[in-house]
Amino acid sequence: MAPTASKKFTREEELLLQDFSRNVSTKSSALFYGNALIVAALPIWIFWRIHQLDITQTQSIILLAVVTLVSTWLIAFAYKNVKFSLRHKVAQSREEAVTKDVFKKLTALEAKKMSRKEKDERVLWKKNEVADHEATTFSIFYNNTLFILLILLASFLVLRSFDSNVNYALSLLGAAGLLALLSTGTK
Repeated sequence: MAPTASKKFTREEELLLQDFSRNVSTKSSALFYGNALIVAALPIWIFWRIHQLDITQTQSIILLAVVTLVSTWLIAFAYKNVKFSLRHKVAQSREEAVTKDVFKKLTALEAKKMSRKEKDERVLWKKNEVADHEATTFSIFYNNTLFILLILLASFLVLRSFDSNVNYALSLLGAAGLLALLSTGTK
């Protein structure tokens, strides 16, 4: 039996794999969870002031904390899914503009010294950077808008006759769950 050697990836191969991976950077993950926590916590004010949810009871505090944390995780999950599905579409649509921008920033001396492969790598790196940033910001905007809309519809129309604790739990978990479900779609 021949010994199996584990093949190490080169830095370029790791970067290429990272571009097609669903994993997000630590910075993006912190941004997603921070935004998700803020958006999941905002409805507390609506339920406290409008639906008269008593936030002084221990039972309500525990309910608020658990539902907010679960909703935070579901919203962050949706952010990641939408970002992944948008990143390649944005990269394709911005390719021409990014290429012009990169070549415009190169001086004539740099352009002559660089090989075609180096220029292409710069364009690819910049294109991926722009696509990542645009996909991140659009994912946050799109998911936040949809989440708030779903909460308002659920709490004021569908569940208005329910107790405020039940209304809070069902509308937040329902909106966050539906958001996560919709984010897994392929189209």
